[in-house]
Amino acid sequence: MEHVTPADRTPDAVLPDHADDLALALRLAGTADAITVDRFRATDLRVTRKPDRTPVTDADTATEDALRAVIGAERPGDAVLGEERGGEVPESGRGWVIDPIDGTKNFSRGVPAWATLIGLTVHGRAVVGVASAPALGRRWWGAVGLGAWASDNGGPPRRLAVSGVGDLADAYLSTTDFRTFSRRGDLDRWLALADACWETRAFGDFWQYCLVAEGVIDVAVDRAASVWDLAALGPILAEAGGRLTDLDGVATHAGGNALASNGAVHDAALALLAGR
Repeated sequence: MEHVTPADRTPDAVLPDHADDLALALRLAGTADAITVDRFRATDLRVTRKPDRTPVTDADTATEDALRAVIGAERPGDAVLGEERGGEVPESGRGWVIDPIDGTKNFSRGVPAWATLIGLTVHGRAVVGVASAPALGRRWWGAVGLGAWASDNGGPPRRLAVSGVGDLADAYLSTTDFRTFSRRGDLDRWLALADACWETRAFGDFWQYCLVAEGVIDVAVDRAASVWDLAALGPILAEAGGRLTDLDGVATHAGGNALASNGAVHDAALALLAGR
């Protein structure tokens, strides 16, 4: 049986229309793109390391600061949580969750697979999400009741839908880094899932979740993931017909890990990751 958090029990029919919030999130993505594109592959890009040894660039901090300024001006009552500047989002009320550059390792090495992630939570539930990857020429977005969409190079939006694959033996699987399973003593479970699937790749970070929403791949898994890695992606996946849970099957973006799928193969993937 599917597990849900209390916030996920709110019927969509009683949720407010978040069209204005989605419009703001898309404007925020444009603000972010202008900064990140300008700093991508810049010869004077400054890269430092945080205490957890993950990289942070001047583009990360500049982007988050710019987005916080816009949110503060347009939604002054909303909380903000960002990867670089911290903060928190309330269990009740509204909160924006920002990852200014998801895929900073790629960004800092000149690999174009990175994105700004912008999510809005209401009473703990992610209701709006935008993932903007300007170096790939792609943007994905979704909001509760408003569908999931993508655009290529600023072209017309196209509606997203997950795949119809119903058997893991036919499924395409991706993870960000399988070594996170090894470091936590769960490599055998990752290998069991990989062996059960048709094909495996490592598209990684935001991209693999967006590919699930597009129906291009069927399963994406991360043994370690933060709130800012997932909050924006939840509404996109859900509106495309997919599922996002933690590895215990709880429908949350705050479980510290994640499994996304087209829904049809989700329970089978969870069982393998649980060692069943």
